Amino acid sequence: MATYAKRTLRSAALWKQAAEWTPLGVHSNYRYIDPHPLFVRRGSGSRLWDVDENEYLDFNMGFGALQSGHAHPKVVEAVQAQVAKGTHYGYEWELSPTVAEKICRRYGQAQVRFSTTGLEATHHAVRIARAVTGRSLLLKFEGGYHGSHDTLLVGVKPRPEVAGPARQPNSVPASLGIPPEVTGKTLVAPFNDLEATRAIVRAHRNDLAAILTEPIPMNMGFILPEPGFMPGLRELCDEVGALLLFDEVKTGTKYYRGAAPRVGVKPDLIVLGKSISSGVPVSAIVTRAGLLDQVGPKKIAHAGTYNSNPLAMAACLATLDHVLTEDGIARSTRLSDRLAAGYREVLTDAHLPAYVAADGVSGMAYFTDHVVRDWRTFCTVDSERWMLYFYSALNRGLIPSGTGPDEQWTISVAHTEADVDRHLSVLREVAPTLRGETHAGTIDEAV
Repeated sequence: MATYAKRTLRSAALWKQAAEWTPLGVHSNYRYIDPHPLFVRRGSGSRLWDVDENEYLDFNMGFGALQSGHAHPKVVEAVQAQVAKGTHYGYEWELSPTVAEKICRRYGQAQVRFSTTGLEATHHAVRIARAVTGRSLLLKFEGGYHGSHDTLLVGVKPRPEVAGPARQPNSVPASLGIPPEVTGKTLVAPFNDLEATRAIVRAHRNDLAAILTEPIPMNMGFILPEPGFMPGLRELCDEVGALLLFDEVKTGTKYYRGAAPRVGVKPDLIVLGKSISSGVPVSAIVTRAGLLDQVGPKKIAHAGTYNSNPLAMAACLATLDHVLTEDGIARSTRLSDRLAAGYREVLTDAHLPAYVAADGVSGMAYFTDHVVRDWRTFCTVDSERWMLYFYSALNRGLIPSGTGPDEQWTISVAHTEADVDRHLSVLREVAPTLRGETHAGTIDEAV
């Protein structure tokens, strides 16, 4: 941290200025790090430059929102062309039907509504599920994050002392200001435990509107579902008449057609966001035929001044057509596989206990001697050792992943084999430092 502070004096000054007007000096809690957050001046391809002109090889990629890389020429061209024609109309843009068709065809669904953020999309998805089923309860999985609105800010990163039994977790609010009557409408189940989930669902079968999950949870690291778990959720929803909602805000572009085909399940509704528009704010609710038929005046409310904004739609169209192509994502997947193999080799050679989880264009290394399969096993990983790695890498010009032991790397179409080699060379360089004795602990966001 001392080295980081010396390298980022201008960031420290800007943070001091920002903190006078903004809590923590940042506009998202996840951007704050000690001793001060990083302030960025520009990005290009796989690189970022901070305000002190330090260059970073970036594998965070905007927390997964930039599989395009920074400032992809096709996206820049599309947005610049649209800016000259207007940034907002208050009416539908002439090409928004084209974008809607491309989204539905790519993800194998029949209807779509656009919003701006993932938070907005999951918020509306919950409302739609309740309206369509006439039921009020939701079920999510412990450790999963689906946006910071009251209904789903439950069981996100609970402290062990308040989390309750592992197989029947408590519905713990992840923020002050959430009324108990709201928290009580969200059930929490352990991920990768189908038997426990069945018991919770069947106990509330007549009032359960939906099960909501990421097909691959990416807010407690990178957790692949065990064989049979996702198909079991599909069968369970069909059994009790609930909807299956997939939050694919992160995973939706990490595979060409999203993660649903990867886990062998077709959900009733998919929420998309982040990289579908190369970092320009767009989200989408994509559903099977008929599910959105009740959306309209005096029925299911869905509105937003910036929904299908022409700048966002132009960026989304350019991304789908020219950036996140099938070939481009396949190439990124090969690079991610190579990075994961390199992590396993380096950490094994260094005699560091670690578990590497990776698939598609993302992955991560947990400093632990066991498989991480849910929130409870994530709580036992050595988070301090991971933070030592993060700062050690940052001081060598590498952002290895998202900030925190609960994040993962993202390989963009801008990354190269040389970038992967540089990433691994930094890991190899700092590995001896990581052998120092630390201890396990959960991240500060736990409530």
